Amino acid sequence: MATTEHPPPSRVRSWMLEGLSDMGKGGGPQGPHATPEPAHKGQRWWRVMCLTGVDYFSTLGYQPGIAALAAGLLSPVATIVLVIVTLAGALPVYRRVAEESPRGEGSIAMLERLLSFWKGKLFVLTLLGFAATDFLITITLSAADASTHLIENPHLTGVLHDKQLIVTLILVALLGAVFLKGFLEAIGIAVVLVGVYLTLNLAVVVVGLWHVITAGHVITDWSSALTAEHGNVFAMVGVALLVFPKLALGLSGFETGVAVMPHVQGDPGDTDEQPTGRIRDTKKLLTTAALIMSVFLIATSFITTLLIPEKEFESGGQANGRALAYLAHDYLGSTFGTVYDVSTIAILWFAGASAMAGLLNLMPRYLPRYGMAPHWARAVRPMVIVFTLIGFLVTWIFDADVDAQGGAYATGVLVLISSAAIAVTIAARKAGQRNWTIAFAVISAVFLYTTVLNVIERPDGVKIGACFIAGIILVSLLSRLARAFELRVTSVTLDDMAERFIRDMASRKIRFIANEPDQRDKAEYREKIEQIREDNDIPGEDFVFVEVTVLDPSEFEASLTVHGEVLHDRYRVLTLESSSIPNALAALLLHVRDSTGCTPHIYFEWTEGSPFANFLRFFLFGQGEVAPVTREVLREAEPDRPRRPRVHTG
Repeated sequence: MATTEHPPPSRVRSWMLEGLSDMGKGGGPQGPHATPEPAHKGQRWWRVMCLTGVDYFSTLGYQPGIAALAAGLLSPVATIVLVIVTLAGALPVYRRVAEESPRGEGSIAMLERLLSFWKGKLFVLTLLGFAATDFLITITLSAADASTHLIENPHLTGVLHDKQLIVTLILVALLGAVFLKGFLEAIGIAVVLVGVYLTLNLAVVVVGLWHVITAGHVITDWSSALTAEHGNVFAMVGVALLVFPKLALGLSGFETGVAVMPHVQGDPGDTDEQPTGRIRDTKKLLTTAALIMSVFLIATSFITTLLIPEKEFESGGQANGRALAYLAHDYLGSTFGTVYDVSTIAILWFAGASAMAGLLNLMPRYLPRYGMAPHWARAVRPMVIVFTLIGFLVTWIFDADVDAQGGAYATGVLVLISSAAIAVTIAARKAGQRNWTIAFAVISAVFLYTTVLNVIERPDGVKIGACFIAGIILVSLLSRLARAFELRVTSVTLDDMAERFIRDMASRKIRFIANEPDQRDKAEYREKIEQIREDNDIPGEDFVFVEVTVLDPSEFEASLTVHGEVLHDRYRVLTLESSSIPNALAALLLHVRDSTGCTPHIYFEWTEGSPFANFLRFFLFGQGEVAPVTREVLREAEPDRPRRPRVHTG
């Protein structure tokens, strides 16, 4: 394969592209320009749980307040509904997702396998748009809520008043800086933050429950008010189901839990094909995180609803967006409250770490493989810079407002969970598991209902998601267009017969005829040779035909296997399968040149029709005006003109 001479890269460039995509080792072919990577040792499952936990557990910073605003006195009941959906719905779904996609691709990869051609690519790009919405809004919303806790602290509110946007931008920038330093550092920080944060929350919960128990009238007053407001248990459950979509932020950790799965260590005997230990430990990770969060969600919603006046939850109230911090200051003193604020600020800021990890795991898996991102998009550091800049833009657009971003966040979370539920339903059906198919179908219906209801109530989430989707599709298609003339073949392999043809011609002159197979009868090949001889004024019949069959033109990179055969006891034919005829022919010519040391020639006939229409056929369907496109691919791959294979068109 031809290679182009490049000057040595600068130190900055080398640093930026170091460890090309260390997110998601073993994720399949990374393309012809990817650097081989060392085996990934991974981390213990509980450490990786802390990474996804900084997103999942950090929602305790605002989830009780959101539940109180959405459900009022019914907040504990609505939270119990959320926990039931979590343990009986989302958890089984994502445990199955971990089995089906152990490299961390998640439900997107599972659904990708069901569709081919461009409709499959567009479907994946749409899901990536919602994933980007989920993960990027996680980064910006968490940073905004962290800045809220910082500004609302009694010791700092005078100094930082009206500085929320600036503080949030600084927190987003600091998160990006951590990932520029290295991913392992992010896991280490996450372990410390989660441990401290959960310990402090446990203290707040214990003290809060003690106050509820010792002040007996609190429970009596709450139950009386609840009965007076809603009447009976059935009415309470009905209202709780209606407000459930507003509490969907409490499900945010599952997609990131699967996305960071490649970093789970597993067993020493795990292989890329059978990572049994990694799957088992990821299930532990998901289950443990869900159980811990469920206990905290129920306990915190209970104590905040009973102990905090309702008016304090509203906008401008001291418990708005910081209900547990309010209790920490009120019941445990200013010093403990400040420590709690610092811990909450830190984990909310770092909640974007699991989201950033999810983005760095997902995007390089799909966009470069589709030809819809530059090669550097496989490297971590450039993508960190890109995502950080987008985070700046989102923060500026929403003016660092937590409530304004909630709709988009919930929409992204619910769409991804719904797609995961549908994917595992299909997987169970294909596996012939009738009971699981029914169970997952019911779960899918619940999440689809929740998603639709959320979209109706908060259409801004879909609008924001649509902007991300439109942006990803536009940038992807422009990138695919810019990379249309790349070689796009990772390797070329010839079978024995094809090797024999090449060795035989190398002793004379290597001449290929590009042929679009039709009937493949004797007359077709005889007439083709006569036409080429007449158009190019060359004698003899010492040619080898090359026929390329286009499989899925939406694919970008692939290996090339060349088969040789003799048809009608006379005509030598090389057959190839590829996503693009010109790119496959160029790769074959360069391989033949490098393996024989001879310059090959290839002969075409002009394609009739509009050049623009033919280019669109090439861009979308891998065909079109083959001759000039083959030459252009060769020109980009081999800038040294004397060494370039010859293209003849008559």
